Amino acid sequence: MLDVTRLRLLRAVVATGSIRASATMLGYTPSAVSQQLAALQRETGLRLFDRAGRGIEPTSAGQTLAAESEPLFEALSRVEALVGDLRAGRVGSLSIGYFGSAGEAWLPPVVAALHTEFPELRLDLRMTERQDTASADPDIDLFVEGAKGERGTPADVRRLASDPYLAVVPGDDPLAELPELPLADLAARRWVDNDLRNGPCRRILLAACAEAGFTPRFAVETHDYRTAMSFVATGVGITVIPRLGIGGLPAGLRSVPVVSPTPVRHIAVAVKKSIADHPAARRAVELLEAGISPRE
Repeated sequence: MLDVTRLRLLRAVVATGSIRASATMLGYTPSAVSQQLAALQRETGLRLFDRAGRGIEPTSAGQTLAAESEPLFEALSRVEALVGDLRAGRVGSLSIGYFGSAGEAWLPPVVAALHTEFPELRLDLRMTERQDTASADPDIDLFVEGAKGERGTPADVRRLASDPYLAVVPGDDPLAELPELPLADLAARRWVDNDLRNGPCRRILLAACAEAGFTPRFAVETHDYRTAMSFVATGVGITVIPRLGIGGLPAGLRSVPVVSPTPVRHIAVAVKKSIADHPAARRAVELLEAGISPRE
């Protein structure tokens, strides 16, 4: 492996025709440049310079080696620029895990801002509630507390928001006029289920119902909040959904805060320790906190 520093000195001396001028340009002493060129000749087994009066003159081999090394230094310049971009978070990739309602409500403005500020950064968005639990942890992961087991990689975890549940009822239902709704008042109603599986969001709701003294009577089973609300609009039953999952209510429906008790899910973000200092990762968390805190 040829020494890159010696090749750089060779190119400089060939270009300037002077050891002294090259030494001044690159911050060396003339004797140090002479020593490095002598070492390069031994390293290559080539005679790279001939004496010419009180100076030196590159041989054909020296000129050829200097010319052919130019692509190497162009590539090194690109790599050095890449290192700077990576250090600034402008290139590379960043994976963000999310669950459905957080992705819909929070990620679009975050992703738009990251694309503007880090245009060469590739974002990998993963809907983790539908992902195999054996899959690798994303760099940044939005999740409901209680939804994750032990993480495969060390991460910094912080709570982002507390998300209370609301009852979604038809607009002409008497419940729609209430400022808040005791959970026990829904015991006799038909319910529309809305969870993908028996995950933490459903368990939080069922625990609150048990505390209120009943088990919901599910008349229809759906696997997402939007579909559940569509069934409520038909009059089949009511559904109870975290506030973040409601978004824009379909026409003809009303949401009413649930109390006594109020089911609440807590949403957190985990950031892998290995990328905690990545500028784009820090910016993503800043954007999430700025967008959520005023409302939560």
